[in-house]
Amino acid sequence: MKKNRIYIFDTTLRDGEQCPGASMTLREKLEVARQLARLKVDVIEGGFPVISEGDFTSVNTIAREIKGPTIAGLARCVPKDIEAAGKAVAPAGKKGRIHVFLATSKLHREFKLGKAQSQIIKLAVDGVKRARKLVADVEFSPEDASRTEPDFLVEVCQAVVDAGATTVNIPDTVGWAVPGQFGELIGHLHDSVPEFQSGKAIISVHCHNDLGMAVANSLAAVQAGARQIECTVNGIGERAGNAALEEIVMALKRRGNKANRESLQAGGAHERPAGAAQQGDRRRERLRPLERHSSGWHHQKTRDVRDHGSAGRRLGADRVAAD
Repeated sequence: MKKNRIYIFDTTLRDGEQCPGASMTLREKLEVARQLARLKVDVIEGGFPVISEGDFTSVNTIAREIKGPTIAGLARCVPKDIEAAGKAVAPAGKKGRIHVFLATSKLHREFKLGKAQSQIIKLAVDGVKRARKLVADVEFSPEDASRTEPDFLVEVCQAVVDAGATTVNIPDTVGWAVPGQFGELIGHLHDSVPEFQSGKAIISVHCHNDLGMAVANSLAAVQAGARQIECTVNGIGERAGNAALEEIVMALKRRGNKANRESLQAGGAHERPAGAAQQGDRRRERLRPLERHSSGWHHQKTRDVRDHGSAGRRLGADRVAAD
C-alpha cells in the first residue's frame, strides 16, 4: 500500500442497506457495484455473507463480475462467518478481502460478550489468523472503538497486525465521537503501532452520523494518520447514516492540501452516476442526526440516558436528542 494514499472503502451494499427501505435486489446491487467500480473506489464491501443466502450470493456474484476494486465480505470472529466470507469473495482472487470484527469497548465486553480483555484479544487474533488462511487481505474492526479504552485499543491493534491484518478499521459505531477527540485517538494509535507508521498496515475509519459529524470525524482521522475511509453513497446507512462518499471525495480532492496529504486519485469519483445515486436517494431524507433511533443492534444495551447526557456535556449542549 502507498503510504500517503487515501483509500476509499464503499459500504453502500452492506451498511447502506441497513437504512430502512434501502434493501436491494441482486440486480440492483450489481448495478450499484458497477457504478462504484466506474468511480474507481478502492474497496466495495458487498455484504455479510453468513447472514443469508441472498447476502452470500450478492457478495459472490459481485466478486465474480466486478473487476478493479477489492471486494470485501464482512464476518464476525467466528469460524462459520469467516469460512462463508472466504467462499463468497473467492472469485475475486487476489482482490478478495475478509473484513472481520469484534466488539472491544468495556460496555460491549461486559454486557454483550461477557469477555475479559485477554479473551477479546485472543478471539481477535484467532479470527484474523483464520481469515489469513483464506485470503492475503484481511481487515479487522474493533467494534465500538471510539468508546474503547485507548491503551487497550493499542493492544488490540498491535495484536491483530502481528496476526496478519493489513488494515485496522476504527469504527465510531454509535456516532459518539467529535473531531478533536477522534483525531486524537487516531493519532495515538498511529504513533503507538510501528506498522502504521511504516505503511505495513493502515488505519481505516468508519464513522456514523448520529451527531452530524461523520464526514468531519473522517477528515480529522485522515489528518491524524488514517489511510482508508469507509463511506456510502449519499451517506445512507444504519440509524442516521454514514460518512457520505461524495462529500469525503470532494473534500479530499479540493482541500487535500490542507490535510497535508496527497490528492485522492479517485478517477471519476466527482461524478454522480445515476444508478448509485438513485439507490442512495431512496431514504436519504429519513437520515437526520440528533433524532431518537430504535433500529440497529449496535444500540442494544448501549442506548442509555447517561450516554446521551455525557455527549451533550461534551458539546456544551443541554440535550442532543430531539423529542
